[in-house]
Amino acid sequence: MRRNSFGLPQTQRGKVFRNSRYGNSGGQRPKRQGQYINPERFVNKAVAVVEEVKYVPEHRFSDFGFLPALQQNINSKGYEHPTPVQDGAIKPAMAGRDVIGLANTGTGKTAAFTLPIIHRLKSGATDGTVLIMAPTRELAVQIDEEFRGFARGLGVFSALCVGGANIARQISQLQRRPHVVIGTPGRLKDLFNQRALRLDRTGIVVLDEADRMLDMGFIKDIRFILDQLPEQRQSLCFSATITPEISRLLDVMLKDPVTISVRNGETSDHVEQDVIQASNKEEKLEILVDLLKKDGFEKVLVFGQTKWSVQRLSDTLVKRGIKSVAIHGNKSQPQRQKALKAFKDGQAAVMVATDVAARGLDIPNVSHVINFDQPTTYDDYVHRIGRTGRAGNRGQALTFVSA
Repeated sequence: MRRNSFGLPQTQRGKVFRNSRYGNSGGQRPKRQGQYINPERFVNKAVAVVEEVKYVPEHRFSDFGFLPALQQNINSKGYEHPTPVQDGAIKPAMAGRDVIGLANTGTGKTAAFTLPIIHRLKSGATDGTVLIMAPTRELAVQIDEEFRGFARGLGVFSALCVGGANIARQISQLQRRPHVVIGTPGRLKDLFNQRALRLDRTGIVVLDEADRMLDMGFIKDIRFILDQLPEQRQSLCFSATITPEISRLLDVMLKDPVTISVRNGETSDHVEQDVIQASNKEEKLEILVDLLKKDGFEKVLVFGQTKWSVQRLSDTLVKRGIKSVAIHGNKSQPQRQKALKAFKDGQAAVMVATDVAARGLDIPNVSHVINFDQPTTYDDYVHRIGRTGRAGNRGQALTFVSA
Protein backbone atom coordinates (compact mmCIF):
# COMPACT_ATOMS: atom_id res chain seq x y z
CA MET A 1 0.00 0.00 0.00
CA ARG A 2 1.31 3.45 -0.90
CA ARG A 3 1.92 5.73 2.03
CA ASN A 4 2.18 9.47 2.16
CA SER A 5 4.97 11.57 3.65
CA PHE A 6 3.43 11.20 7.12
CA GLY A 7 3.65 7.39 7.00
CA LEU A 8 -0.10 6.94 6.64
CA PRO A 9 -2.00 5.20 3.84
CA GLN A 10 -2.11 7.39 0.75
CA THR A 11 -5.53 8.92 0.16
CA GLN A 12 -7.47 8.03 -2.96
CA ARG A 13 -8.83 11.50 -3.43
CA GLY A 14 -11.81 10.89 -5.67
CA LYS A 15 -13.07 7.95 -3.67
CA VAL A 16 -12.49 9.50 -0.28
CA PHE A 17 -14.24 12.75 -1.09
CA ARG A 18 -17.26 11.21 -2.81
CA ASN A 19 -17.84 8.86 0.10
CA SER A 20 -17.12 11.50 2.70
CA ARG A 21 -19.85 12.32 5.16
CA TYR A 22 -19.27 15.96 4.13
CA GLY A 23 -18.78 15.27 0.44
CA ASN A 24 -21.23 14.70 -2.41
CA SER A 25 -23.29 12.03 -0.70
CA GLY A 26 -26.30 14.31 -0.38
CA GLY A 27 -26.33 14.13 3.42
CA GLN A 28 -26.41 17.20 5.61
CA ARG A 29 -23.47 18.33 7.68
CA PRO A 30 -23.92 18.11 11.43
CA LYS A 31 -24.67 21.31 13.30
CA ARG A 32 -21.74 23.54 14.34
CA GLN A 33 -19.69 22.40 11.35
CA GLY A 34 -19.99 25.73 9.50
CA GLN A 35 -19.78 26.05 5.73
CA TYR A 36 -18.89 23.11 3.50
CA ILE A 37 -15.24 23.05 2.45
CA ASN A 38 -14.19 20.78 -0.38
CA PRO A 39 -11.56 18.46 1.18
CA GLU A 40 -9.39 18.89 -1.91
CA ARG A 41 -8.63 22.36 -0.59
CA PHE A 42 -6.87 20.68 2.34
CA VAL A 43 -4.33 19.05 -0.01
CA ASN A 44 -1.19 20.77 -1.25
CA LYS A 45 1.71 18.36 -1.65
CA ALA A 46 3.87 20.07 -4.28
CA VAL A 47 5.60 22.38 -1.84
CA ALA A 48 9.13 23.64 -2.22
CA VAL A 49 10.93 25.67 0.40
CA VAL A 50 11.71 28.95 -1.27
CA GLU A 51 14.85 30.64 -0.12
CA GLU A 52 13.77 34.03 1.15
CA VAL A 53 15.50 37.10 -0.15
CA LYS A 54 17.27 38.59 2.82
CA TYR A 55 15.83 41.96 3.73
CA VAL A 56 18.35 44.78 3.91
CA PRO A 57 17.03 47.37 6.39
CA GLU A 58 17.44 51.06 5.77
CA HIS A 59 18.13 51.71 9.45
CA ARG A 60 19.72 50.22 12.52
CA PHE A 61 17.90 50.64 15.81
CA SER A 62 20.61 53.08 16.83
CA ASP A 63 19.66 55.31 13.85
CA PHE A 64 16.12 56.08 15.04
CA GLY A 65 17.15 58.52 17.77
CA PHE A 66 15.59 56.76 20.74
CA LEU A 67 16.26 58.17 24.19
CA PRO A 68 19.53 56.72 25.57
CA ALA A 69 17.87 54.70 28.35
CA LEU A 70 15.42 53.15 25.86
CA GLN A 71 18.23 52.43 23.41
CA GLN A 72 20.10 50.67 26.20
CA ASN A 73 17.12 48.37 26.80
CA ILE A 74 16.95 47.66 23.07
CA ASN A 75 20.66 46.83 23.02
CA SER A 76 20.27 44.54 26.04
CA LYS A 77 17.84 42.42 24.01
CA GLY A 78 20.41 42.07 21.24
CA TYR A 79 18.32 44.03 18.74
CA GLU A 80 20.49 45.63 16.08
CA HIS A 81 18.61 45.57 12.76
CA PRO A 82 14.83 46.11 12.53
CA THR A 83 12.41 43.85 10.70
CA PRO A 84 10.72 45.31 7.60
CA VAL A 85 7.61 46.52 9.45
CA GLN A 86 9.75 48.04 12.20
CA ASP A 87 12.03 49.66 9.65
CA GLY A 88 9.10 51.35 7.95
CA ALA A 89 6.79 52.16 10.87
CA ILE A 90 9.04 53.37 13.69
CA LYS A 91 10.11 56.74 12.24
CA PRO A 92 6.62 58.02 11.29
CA ALA A 93 5.20 56.69 14.58
CA MET A 94 7.94 58.50 16.52
CA ALA A 95 7.06 61.67 14.59
CA GLY A 96 3.43 61.42 15.72
CA ARG A 97 1.98 60.35 12.36
CA ASP A 98 -0.94 57.96 12.06
CA VAL A 99 0.29 54.62 10.71
CA ILE A 100 -1.24 51.61 8.96
CA GLY A 101 1.06 48.59 9.19
CA LEU A 102 0.23 45.64 6.93
CA ALA A 103 2.25 42.62 7.99
CA ASN A 104 1.82 38.94 8.81
CA THR A 105 1.74 37.70 12.39
CA GLY A 106 5.19 37.14 13.85
CA THR A 107 6.96 39.95 11.96
CA GLY A 108 7.83 42.18 14.89
CA LYS A 109 4.76 44.43 14.86
CA THR A 110 4.70 44.80 18.65
CA ALA A 111 8.09 46.51 18.80
CA ALA A 112 7.07 48.63 15.80
CA PHE A 113 4.54 50.44 17.98
CA THR A 114 5.74 49.94 21.58
CA LEU A 115 9.17 51.50 20.98
CA PRO A 116 7.84 54.76 19.48
CA ILE A 117 5.18 54.90 22.22
CA ILE A 118 7.75 54.61 25.02
CA HIS A 119 9.95 57.21 23.35
CA ARG A 120 7.07 59.68 22.96
CA LEU A 121 5.89 59.16 26.53
CA LYS A 122 9.36 59.70 28.01
CA SER A 123 10.29 62.60 25.75
CA GLY A 124 7.08 64.49 26.50
CA ALA A 125 5.91 64.34 22.88
CA THR A 126 2.52 63.17 24.14
CA ASP A 127 0.96 64.04 27.47
CA GLY A 128 -1.98 61.67 27.11
CA THR A 129 -2.32 58.03 27.98
CA VAL A 130 -1.96 55.15 25.53
CA LEU A 131 -4.65 52.59 24.71
CA ILE A 132 -3.68 49.34 22.95
CA MET A 133 -6.41 46.94 21.83
CA ALA A 134 -5.75 43.30 20.88
CA PRO A 135 -8.13 40.47 19.88
CA THR A 136 -7.21 37.90 22.55
CA ARG A 137 -6.02 37.71 26.11
CA GLU A 138 -2.86 35.92 25.06
CA LEU A 139 -1.84 38.56 22.53
CA ALA A 140 -2.58 41.32 25.05
CA VAL A 141 -0.34 39.55 27.56
CA GLN A 142 2.43 39.21 24.96
CA ILE A 143 2.21 42.93 24.16
CA ASP A 144 2.31 43.80 27.88
CA GLU A 145 5.35 41.58 28.45
CA GLU A 146 7.22 43.11 25.52
CA PHE A 147 6.27 46.63 26.60
CA ARG A 148 7.53 45.99 30.14
CA GLY A 149 10.81 44.62 28.79
CA PHE A 150 11.49 47.70 26.68
CA ALA A 151 10.29 50.10 29.41
CA ARG A 152 12.35 48.53 32.20
CA GLY A 153 13.74 51.17 34.54
CA LEU A 154 12.15 54.06 32.65
CA GLY A 155 9.28 54.79 35.02
CA VAL A 156 6.62 54.04 32.41
CA PHE A 157 3.94 51.63 33.59
CA SER A 158 1.13 49.60 32.02
CA ALA A 159 -2.13 47.98 33.08
CA LEU A 160 -3.39 44.76 31.51
CA CYS A 161 -7.18 44.56 31.15
CA VAL A 162 -8.50 41.29 29.73
CA GLY A 163 -11.41 38.95 30.33
CA GLY A 164 -10.92 35.82 32.41
CA ALA A 165 -8.92 37.74 35.02
CA ASN A 166 -9.92 39.50 38.24
CA ILE A 167 -11.67 42.73 37.24
CA ALA A 168 -11.32 44.22 40.74
CA ARG A 169 -7.55 43.93 40.44
CA GLN A 170 -7.67 45.61 37.05
CA ILE A 171 -9.76 48.45 38.46
CA SER A 172 -7.13 48.86 41.18
CA GLN A 173 -4.39 49.03 38.53
CA LEU A 174 -6.30 51.69 36.60
CA GLN A 175 -6.68 53.78 39.75
CA ARG A 176 -2.89 54.12 39.77
CA ARG A 177 -3.14 55.98 36.45
CA PRO A 178 -0.88 53.84 34.25
CA HIS A 179 0.70 55.41 31.19
CA VAL A 180 -0.44 52.53 28.96
CA VAL A 181 -3.60 50.41 29.05
CA ILE A 182 -3.47 47.14 27.11
CA GLY A 183 -6.58 45.02 26.73
CA THR A 184 -9.27 43.27 24.77
CA PRO A 185 -12.22 45.36 23.49
CA GLY A 186 -14.92 43.64 25.56
CA ARG A 187 -13.14 44.06 28.90
CA LEU A 188 -12.11 47.63 28.06
CA LYS A 189 -15.73 48.53 27.34
CA ASP A 190 -16.84 46.91 30.63
CA LEU A 191 -14.28 48.94 32.56
CA PHE A 192 -15.35 52.14 30.81
CA ASN A 193 -19.02 51.48 31.63
CA GLN A 194 -18.03 50.96 35.27
CA ARG A 195 -16.27 54.34 35.14
CA ALA A 196 -12.97 52.68 35.98
CA LEU A 197 -11.34 53.47 32.62
CA ARG A 198 -11.03 57.04 31.40
CA LEU A 199 -10.68 57.43 27.64
CA ASP A 200 -10.95 61.21 27.25
CA ARG A 201 -7.23 61.66 27.96
CA THR A 202 -6.02 59.13 25.38
CA GLY A 203 -3.19 60.53 23.29
CA ILE A 204 -2.33 57.38 21.31
CA VAL A 205 -4.55 54.46 20.32
CA VAL A 206 -3.33 51.21 18.76
CA LEU A 207 -5.34 48.44 17.08
CA ASP A 208 -3.25 45.28 16.78
CA GLU A 209 -4.39 42.34 14.63
CA ALA A 210 -7.34 44.47 13.50
CA ASP A 211 -8.57 41.87 11.01
CA ARG A 212 -8.78 39.20 13.69
CA MET A 213 -10.66 41.56 16.03
CA LEU A 214 -13.28 42.13 13.37
CA ASP A 215 -13.42 38.39 12.59
CA MET A 216 -14.18 37.78 16.26
CA GLY A 217 -17.09 40.21 16.27
CA PHE A 218 -15.49 43.11 18.15
CA ILE A 219 -16.40 45.81 15.61
CA LYS A 220 -19.19 47.33 17.75
CA ASP A 221 -17.02 47.41 20.87
CA ILE A 222 -14.14 48.95 18.92
CA ARG A 223 -16.36 51.64 17.40
CA PHE A 224 -17.83 52.37 20.84
CA ILE A 225 -14.38 52.81 22.36
CA LEU A 226 -13.12 54.95 19.48
CA ASP A 227 -16.15 57.23 19.88
CA GLN A 228 -15.03 58.02 23.44
CA LEU A 229 -11.52 59.13 22.42
CA PRO A 230 -10.40 62.72 21.79
CA GLU A 231 -10.33 63.78 18.16
CA GLN A 232 -6.78 65.04 18.57
CA ARG A 233 -4.77 61.87 19.00
CA GLN A 234 -2.33 59.58 17.22
CA SER A 235 -3.76 56.34 15.81
CA LEU A 236 -1.82 53.23 14.78
CA CYS A 237 -3.40 50.18 13.16
CA PHE A 238 -1.67 46.88 12.38
CA SER A 239 -3.32 44.10 10.41
CA ALA A 240 -2.49 41.21 8.10
CA THR A 241 -5.26 42.18 5.68
CA ILE A 242 -7.41 45.19 4.86
CA THR A 243 -11.02 44.15 4.30
CA PRO A 244 -13.75 46.59 3.23
CA GLU A 245 -14.99 46.72 6.83
CA ILE A 246 -11.52 47.57 8.12
CA SER A 247 -11.18 50.22 5.42
CA ARG A 248 -14.39 51.86 6.61
CA LEU A 249 -13.11 51.78 10.19
CA LEU A 250 -9.76 53.29 9.23
CA ASP A 251 -11.43 56.06 7.26
CA VAL A 252 -12.93 57.45 10.47
CA MET A 253 -10.09 56.44 12.78
CA LEU A 254 -7.01 57.76 10.95
CA LYS A 255 -5.91 61.11 9.60
CA ASP A 256 -3.46 61.28 6.70
CA PRO A 257 -1.88 57.92 7.62
CA VAL A 258 1.46 56.54 6.49
CA THR A 259 0.94 53.01 5.11
CA ILE A 260 3.68 50.42 5.58
CA SER A 261 3.00 47.23 3.62
CA VAL A 262 5.40 44.35 4.11
CA ARG A 263 2.90 41.51 3.97
CA ASN A 264 4.17 38.31 2.33
CA GLY A 265 2.12 35.79 0.36
CA GLU A 266 -0.15 33.38 2.15
CA THR A 267 1.78 31.13 4.48
CA SER A 268 -0.35 28.24 3.24
CA ASP A 269 1.41 28.45 -0.12
CA HIS A 270 4.47 26.81 1.36
CA VAL A 271 2.85 24.45 3.86
CA GLU A 272 2.62 20.81 2.81
CA GLN A 273 -1.02 19.87 3.32
CA ASP A 274 -2.78 16.53 3.30
CA VAL A 275 -5.89 14.81 4.62
CA ILE A 276 -6.33 11.73 6.80
CA GLN A 277 -9.32 9.42 6.50
CA ALA A 278 -11.01 8.20 9.66
CA SER A 279 -14.35 6.47 9.93
CA ASN A 280 -15.11 7.46 13.54
CA LYS A 281 -13.78 9.34 16.57
CA GLU A 282 -12.03 6.30 17.98
CA GLU A 283 -10.07 5.78 14.77
CA LYS A 284 -9.23 9.49 14.62
CA LEU A 285 -7.79 9.30 18.13
CA GLU A 286 -5.71 6.20 17.40
CA ILE A 287 -4.27 7.76 14.24
CA LEU A 288 -3.51 10.99 16.08
CA VAL A 289 -1.69 9.19 18.88
CA ASP A 290 0.36 7.21 16.36
CA LEU A 291 1.31 10.41 14.54
CA LEU A 292 2.32 12.28 17.67
CA LYS A 293 4.70 9.47 18.64
CA LYS A 294 6.55 9.67 15.31
CA ASP A 295 9.90 11.37 14.92
CA GLY A 296 9.65 14.92 13.64
CA PHE A 297 6.37 15.76 15.36
CA GLU A 298 8.23 17.98 17.78
CA LYS A 299 5.93 20.95 18.33
CA VAL A 300 2.38 20.20 17.24
CA LEU A 301 -0.66 22.46 17.37
CA VAL A 302 -3.92 20.45 17.28
CA PHE A 303 -7.20 22.26 16.62
CA GLY A 304 -10.53 21.11 18.02
CA GLN A 305 -14.01 22.53 17.69
CA THR A 306 -15.29 23.15 21.22
CA LYS A 307 -13.85 23.99 24.63
CA TRP A 308 -15.04 20.66 26.03
CA SER A 309 -13.67 18.50 23.22
CA VAL A 310 -10.32 20.30 23.29
CA GLN A 311 -9.86 19.69 27.02
CA ARG A 312 -11.02 16.08 26.74
CA LEU A 313 -8.65 15.39 23.85
CA SER A 314 -5.67 16.91 25.66
CA ASP A 315 -6.43 14.91 28.82
CA THR A 316 -6.68 11.73 26.75
CA LEU A 317 -3.32 12.39 25.08
CA VAL A 318 -1.69 12.85 28.49
CA LYS A 319 -3.12 9.51 29.62
CA ARG A 320 -1.65 7.96 26.47
CA GLY A 321 1.83 9.19 27.40
CA ILE A 322 1.96 12.35 25.26
CA LYS A 323 2.88 15.63 26.93
CA SER A 324 -0.04 17.86 26.01
CA VAL A 325 -1.66 21.09 27.21
CA ALA A 326 -4.99 22.66 26.27
CA ILE A 327 -5.96 26.27 25.69
CA HIS A 328 -9.58 27.38 25.44
CA GLY A 329 -12.06 29.89 26.79
CA ASN A 330 -13.00 27.96 29.92
CA LYS A 331 -9.51 28.27 31.36
CA SER A 332 -8.56 31.19 33.58
CA GLN A 333 -5.95 33.60 32.32
CA PRO A 334 -3.17 32.18 34.57
CA GLN A 335 -4.03 28.66 33.36
CA ARG A 336 -3.89 29.76 29.73
CA GLN A 337 -0.56 31.50 30.25
CA LYS A 338 0.89 28.45 32.00
CA ALA A 339 -0.20 26.17 29.14
CA LEU A 340 1.15 28.53 26.49
CA LYS A 341 4.50 28.85 28.27
CA ALA A 342 4.81 25.06 28.59
CA PHE A 343 4.23 24.68 24.85
CA LYS A 344 6.58 27.50 23.87
CA ASP A 345 9.33 26.24 26.16
CA GLY A 346 9.08 22.66 24.90
CA GLN A 347 7.79 21.20 28.17
CA ALA A 348 4.74 20.03 26.21
CA ALA A 349 5.09 18.75 22.65
CA VAL A 350 1.39 19.25 21.85
CA MET A 351 -1.05 22.07 22.41
CA VAL A 352 -4.74 21.43 21.71
CA ALA A 353 -6.66 24.64 21.06
CA THR A 354 -9.88 26.17 19.84
CA ASP A 355 -9.78 28.75 17.03
CA VAL A 356 -10.68 31.65 19.30
CA ALA A 357 -8.10 30.82 21.95
CA ALA A 358 -5.29 30.50 19.39
CA ARG A 359 -6.01 33.70 17.46
CA GLY A 360 -3.36 36.36 17.67
CA LEU A 361 -0.76 34.08 19.23
CA ASP A 362 2.79 34.17 17.94
CA ILE A 363 4.21 30.69 18.53
CA PRO A 364 7.57 30.10 16.83
CA ASN A 365 8.81 26.83 15.33
CA VAL A 366 5.54 24.90 15.15
CA SER A 367 6.42 21.75 13.20
CA HIS A 368 2.87 20.55 12.44
CA VAL A 369 -0.70 21.76 12.54
CA ILE A 370 -3.34 19.03 12.82
CA ASN A 371 -7.03 19.78 12.32
CA PHE A 372 -8.59 17.11 14.50
CA ASP A 373 -11.90 18.86 13.84
CA GLN A 374 -12.39 20.69 10.56
CA PRO A 375 -12.56 24.51 10.67
CA THR A 376 -15.87 26.24 10.05
CA THR A 377 -14.54 28.40 7.19
CA TYR A 378 -11.65 28.20 4.76
CA ASP A 379 -10.28 31.48 6.11
CA ASP A 380 -10.05 29.83 9.53
CA TYR A 381 -8.22 26.93 7.90
CA VAL A 382 -5.66 29.26 6.33
CA HIS A 383 -5.19 31.02 9.65
CA ARG A 384 -4.74 27.71 11.48
CA ILE A 385 -2.09 26.30 9.19
CA GLY A 386 -0.31 29.65 9.06
CA ARG A 387 1.10 28.72 12.47
CA THR A 388 3.64 26.49 10.75
CA GLY A 389 5.96 26.96 7.78
CA ARG A 390 7.32 30.33 8.80
CA ALA A 391 10.63 32.07 8.07
CA GLY A 392 11.23 30.01 4.93
CA ASN A 393 10.87 26.67 6.72
CA ARG A 394 8.73 23.83 5.42
CA GLY A 395 5.46 23.49 7.28
CA GLN A 396 3.17 20.48 7.47
CA ALA A 397 -0.58 20.42 8.04
CA LEU A 398 -3.02 17.54 8.31
CA THR A 399 -6.80 17.59 8.33
CA PHE A 400 -9.02 14.68 9.34
CA VAL A 401 -11.87 13.88 6.94
CA SER A 402 -14.52 11.20 7.17
CA ALA A 403 -13.85 7.95 5.33
